[in-house]
Amino acid sequence: MTPASESHDTVLVVDFGAQYAQLIARRVREARVHSEIVPADIDAAEVRARNPRAVIFSGGPASVNVDGAPSIDTGIYEVGVPILGICYGHQLIARDLGGSVNRSGIGEYGRTELEVTSAGSALLVDVAQRTDVWMSHADAVDAAPPGFEVTATTAAAPVAAMADATRSIHSVQFHPEVVHTERGQEVLKRFLFDVAGCRPTWTPTSIIEEAVASVREVVGGEGKVLCALSGGVDSAVAATLVHKAIGDRLTCVFVDHGLLRQGEADQVEETFVRNLAVDLVHVKAADRFLELLDGVTDPERKRHIIGEAFIRVFEEVARDHQDARFLVQGTLYPDVIESGPKGAARIKSHHNVGGLPDDMDLDLVEPLRELFKDEVRQVGTELGLPEEVVWRQPFPGPGLAVRIVGDVTSERLELLRKADAVVRDEIHKAGLDREVWQAFAVLPAIRSVGVQGDERTYGHPIIVRAVSSDDAMTADWARLPYDLLERLANRIINEVPGVNRVAYDITSKPPGTIEWE
Repeated sequence: MTPASESHDTVLVVDFGAQYAQLIARRVREARVHSEIVPADIDAAEVRARNPRAVIFSGGPASVNVDGAPSIDTGIYEVGVPILGICYGHQLIARDLGGSVNRSGIGEYGRTELEVTSAGSALLVDVAQRTDVWMSHADAVDAAPPGFEVTATTAAAPVAAMADATRSIHSVQFHPEVVHTERGQEVLKRFLFDVAGCRPTWTPTSIIEEAVASVREVVGGEGKVLCALSGGVDSAVAATLVHKAIGDRLTCVFVDHGLLRQGEADQVEETFVRNLAVDLVHVKAADRFLELLDGVTDPERKRHIIGEAFIRVFEEVARDHQDARFLVQGTLYPDVIESGPKGAARIKSHHNVGGLPDDMDLDLVEPLRELFKDEVRQVGTELGLPEEVVWRQPFPGPGLAVRIVGDVTSERLELLRKADAVVRDEIHKAGLDREVWQAFAVLPAIRSVGVQGDERTYGHPIIVRAVSSDDAMTADWARLPYDLLERLANRIINEVPGVNRVAYDITSKPPGTIEWE
């Protein structure tokens, strides 16, 4: 993503180590205000230099009272811009400015009743006197700092919200950014518009305009640019943005690594060559990738191997385009966060982030790097991409390699392709393509005893995974109808040789991830 131009107000979201910082940034953007994630070690001078309209302190997993807990440059309180603290940020403000934070003895996790105690609270105008909010804390603010008014309480948090209207510093113990908090988005909007005076100018149109301008500035006026095209919405939008910026200087490279779903290679050619008239190089490299993955069972190793192999293929294509210096990727912000940026835990390395080799010859262009999936879809729609591209379910760059637990072989790939095709077909027939974020099959590294044709079998189980989500940062298992699950199981067992059992994964994220590896 490109930095916002001076025509936009910017809100800085200070990340204290929780992935919900990204959700806060996304909610701010939903209100059409530009947001940027910054680390907790940002100082007051840099905040001034960035000239934000407001600053938000995110939640975090630590206690403000333990050694080594994240802190903030207290000079930020004197910068003179409105500040909103959420959860950990709420407690940090209280501690830094003279209040008291202690272990309450009764934690609040999940749905909690909030009582608004101040009818004049700027943030809580749209909130009923008693309302349900989402909490996740053990410590609590038991005394507000001097100059702060307590604006809400809960059973375990005497100071569940507070405000210093004179300095425009507000904070809440609950999480307004999660959908479980009633009127949570209205709380954020009150801060953005009423307290900070932000302008709602961050729209898909403005994102496109600024991304196009940034690409032109980065790649210059000469030479070819290559784009890693998978056929999904992320790389498709990235390619379309870059094509809009530099026209025929863009060449898309589609690497068929042999880890694709059934019929996917044909679909990519159909969409991008015939419908979008994009210059496409189709590299068939299935044997190469399978040889590299032979005997590899560790999921991180799989991702790194695939990521490096991708780059090597692109470098070979680039040698056929002597003046190509840039590689476009459809990297999204969740990819960056889960791969472990500064201040956050690594969940898994994404092939296009943590899996990239250090000695690659091409410079990266990533116009979507700070966007979430739903924002990318809005941009894709604005760009006029076909609906089947914009709403294609997410598919990992390493493909079926991370949906096969253990060895990746041509036989196991073929088995999983057939099972996965059944899952996608039944989800489509049930009209659930948009309701379900992702639905797919997983092949575990175990065997299962069964009875087929009055004989004992020792075959493969297939695990069906279907989740609902807004942005992939969190996800819940999809409550598919029983008759749909029955059809899925019957078809997979009857149509896929070697499968004798089907299970359904009912794990949410967290604690699980959407993909199995």
